[in-house]
Amino acid sequence: MKRDILIATHNLDKLKELEDLLNPLQFRLHFLHELPDFFPPEEDQDTLQKNAMKKALEAAKFSGLITLADDTGLFIAALNDAPGIMSARFAGNSCSYSDNRQKVLSLMQNTDQRKAYFKTAVALAAPDGIMAIIEGRLDGEITTEEYGNNGFGYDSIFAVNGKTYAEMKAIEKNRLSHRAIAIKAIIPVLQKIINT
Repeated sequence: MKRDILIATHNLDKLKELEDLLNPLQFRLHFLHELPDFFPPEEDQDTLQKNAMKKALEAAKFSGLITLADDTGLFIAALNDAPGIMSARFAGNSCSYSDNRQKVLSLMQNTDQRKAYFKTAVALAAPDGIMAIIEGRLDGEITTEEYGNNGFGYDSIFAVNGKTYAEMKAIEKNRLSHRAIAIKAIIPVLQKIINT
């Protein structure tokens, strides 16, 4: 029998990535658009882990379903680890992906220090509490301009081994990305749920 899991995000790009990563587990996935009366909590915590836990727990309590939520940040050494937990809103509260990328490239015009890493915190919650919190991290570098047409967010300026996420096909990105690392690490917990 398939188990029901709620994915607590309204970000359609992230949702597609999570669907692809979770598909092999044969869960019956549910999404926040199925809960029109639920308003996601503000991401006002000071770490990715705390934001992910807050989102997962509040959605689980509201829905009655086991819920998976994540929070992701891009940490750039030359910018003192900015944008970090502010990655989605780096260029302002109503900014676009492009706005965020252009701000990063502008701030890094005069530096050769390009090291950066992506980190994702994935939280799994039941209505009565947090079941697991896992992190995935991938080191790379910030390019001097945008490359590639795939992906979303900072994908066209974050490179791993000389290739940006946006130059990769989805299947390639999902083999090595920060989000993939975190999801793979939480799979044993999900498999226990399937078997109980």
